[in-house]
Amino acid sequence: MKCPYCGYSTSKVLNSRPVNENEMIRRRRQCEKCDKRFTTYEKIESIPIIVIKRNMTREPFDREKLFKGVLRSCNKRSISIEQIEELVDGIENYISSLETKEISSTTLGEITMQRLKALDEVSYIRFASVYKQFTSIDEFIVELENIKKCKK
Repeated sequence: MKCPYCGYSTSKVLNSRPVNENEMIRRRRQCEKCDKRFTTYEKIESIPIIVIKRNMTREPFDREKLFKGVLRSCNKRSISIEQIEELVDGIENYISSLETKEISSTTLGEITMQRLKALDEVSYIRFASVYKQFTSIDEFIVELENIKKCKK
């Protein structure tokens, strides 16, 4: 495993533990050259899931793209990276368990919003504003009122 800091190709494993109900192995590593520590995840490679975008083009599911979108929506909130990783892992595991190997970006967005809403309402609104392409303050207000109705 290459060190992300110095690029050296040898590291030692300090700690290994299963995560996500034994779906993955989390390994804490230390570079043998610069001594910096980093984390890697090991999981079984599965058949790639294809995302059908709104314009009907298809692209492989990109976990990192989903992670970055969720991370942006959680910016300056009291949500840990571990919570974000768990949320993204949960979404990835869910869509992997579906009978189909294609999923629409609309469905993927709805799943993400549903899970974000349960985690943090502000992060949900941030994600929804980009995903639903809000163009006015009225659209924000409607979404906020929907959240308020669900809380009652």
